[in-house]
Amino acid sequence: MKSGFRQLAAPLAAITLISVCYAMARFPSLSESDAVKLAAKFKFEKAPLAEVANHPPYKRVRQVHPSLSRISAWISSLGASAAFADLDGDGLPNDIVNVDPRSDLVTVAPAPGTGERYAPFALTPSGLPYDEKTTAPMGVLVGDFNEDGLADVLVYYWGRSPVIFLRRKNAGYDLGTQIALSAKDYAPVELATGGERWFSNASIQADLDGDGHIDLLIGNYFQDGARILDANASGIEAMNEGLANAVSGGRKHFFHWESATSGENPKVRFSEATNILSPEVEHGWTLAMGAADLDNDQLPEVYLGNDFGPDRLLHNESTPGHLRFTALEGRRRFTDPKSCVLGRDSFKGMGCDFGDVNGDGLLDIYVSNIADKFALTESHFLWQSTGRLDDMKHGIAPYEQASEKLGLSRSGWGWDCRLADFNNSGALQAVQAVGFIKGEINRWPELQSLGTSNSRIVHDPRLWPSFKPGADLSGHNLAPFFVRAGDGRFYDIGRDVGFSEPMVTKAIAIADVDGDGRLDFAFGNQWETSYFFHNVSPDSGAFLGLHLLLPLASESQTSLRERSGHPGADLRGRPAICAQARVMLPDGRKLVAQVDGGSGHSGRRSPDIHLGLGQSSSTASLDVEIKWRDIAGQVQQTHLGLAPGWHTVLLGRTNPDKRFAANGGMAP
Repeated sequence: MKSGFRQLAAPLAAITLISVCYAMARFPSLSESDAVKLAAKFKFEKAPLAEVANHPPYKRVRQVHPSLSRISAWISSLGASAAFADLDGDGLPNDIVNVDPRSDLVTVAPAPGTGERYAPFALTPSGLPYDEKTTAPMGVLVGDFNEDGLADVLVYYWGRSPVIFLRRKNAGYDLGTQIALSAKDYAPVELATGGERWFSNASIQADLDGDGHIDLLIGNYFQDGARILDANASGIEAMNEGLANAVSGGRKHFFHWESATSGENPKVRFSEATNILSPEVEHGWTLAMGAADLDNDQLPEVYLGNDFGPDRLLHNESTPGHLRFTALEGRRRFTDPKSCVLGRDSFKGMGCDFGDVNGDGLLDIYVSNIADKFALTESHFLWQSTGRLDDMKHGIAPYEQASEKLGLSRSGWGWDCRLADFNNSGALQAVQAVGFIKGEINRWPELQSLGTSNSRIVHDPRLWPSFKPGADLSGHNLAPFFVRAGDGRFYDIGRDVGFSEPMVTKAIAIADVDGDGRLDFAFGNQWETSYFFHNVSPDSGAFLGLHLLLPLASESQTSLRERSGHPGADLRGRPAICAQARVMLPDGRKLVAQVDGGSGHSGRRSPDIHLGLGQSSSTASLDVEIKWRDIAGQVQQTHLGLAPGWHTVLLGRTNPDKRFAANGGMAP
């Protein structure tokens, strides 16, 4: 009997250990009825994005360098993009710019359901060197780059440096006047003039050096000068050197704003700043970037989401005309896995966003990686602020990894990720773009074998497994929609809110397209139709929406002005990128948000602030603190007494001894 027990002891111990580990690894789950209750708070109506008439025939894979032919589907997995903005001057961010890899067109169109205000059209860099056989657009960034009050479009590519499409200002045109847009309203100009081949996958705009003008940062993936899309080139193209600490990717290109003109033939000049980052930071394989002021000095920090190696958080120590950043690292506790320490991970860094998840008035950082069950379960990140902001001065990233305990660590192969309040409850939800390659043959076993191969040989694409059309790698993920339940954890109710169709999504664009206070969004999909999701959620709470604008140089002496509603002919300017708003609610909750300058992978928010207030703040006047850097580079701060709803604020000159009440009046 004892002998039999001894024989069973080891298997029983193993079974017990496996059971305990399985129980620990399992996420808590919602009951079906609880999921239905949560989902009842949200409702979205889906519509396809508009396309250009007579577009080129659709394709399903790119022509690539001969040495990359065995992984052509892998190389062809990027390029879908979407951004919301007010391009036609009607005061609403109801225009969408999207890149469709099937046609390689950069399309400008009204968002579905917002009226046929103009016919969809494509932005093409006519008059500039452009080889369609070796070049493809990867993403867009909308901003007022020549500071004339009109929205321009920057397009970044694989195969060349970015092009800025500057909006023409015709004679007699008044700001705030709506027009029927067309391609002739945009003049393409070069960002860089060296004729280099770049392979860009991320871009952000922000006043990085504090001089009052927008600077640009372009993040490249493959090495500058490569020939990734040249099917007639010779030699061997290089992939990543290693799987956990690859630092052989394309450069990060910083650009200072120098000068600009507007009119029928607008111009803008940026100068590139070099030697800003150390080589190991500069040459990460960047797929995502974000900019936000994390230490409240109105100099935005920069987050770099890198493939095959550590993400980087850069503390901004710049002065006007001189960029300076220090790479921060988190501090590892005894129980922390190395990859769960900011700056030391070996994950994939494919999307990032900022939001205050725990209500402490400080921004946290949400990051997508690969977290697909039965495939590769790394972890998505929720870098939660510790509040010890002075740690940044000592090279320490004051953030702890909280995605596992909050329920945000797993979903699928992630790309763009967004934190937003879609039902104005006062709490943020999280939505992710997921999916890599959609096909019929599961190639995860081959990819897993690549993951265990010798890091010294993975740079050679001829030694990779075959990832050609027909391969499937997380191609049937369902988009997650995470909502916080009463126990404080987030739960994915994507199926319950209508995300029942697998889509290979790369980009998420967000805006209140129709001005009703409910955030809408779009999915930019790879090799398939992209969609707009109109938010018709029932019983939404109150909200505060802010269009924060800087005055144009010609109106530099304008005083601070505010009125309810959206921008119009009487109140126009350029977006105050990285300006911050803080609200203290009557129940003690803190709300904070910033004007976003393009954070993420290839989707973009409109440059507005949206804060859900919940049901209890529908009529109360709110004390809103706004902090920004003015057009001379000086940090400014004021308080406004605002009612819920949309407001436009022109951030002109302030009286530091006064506090502004609603509608621009003065209060003691």
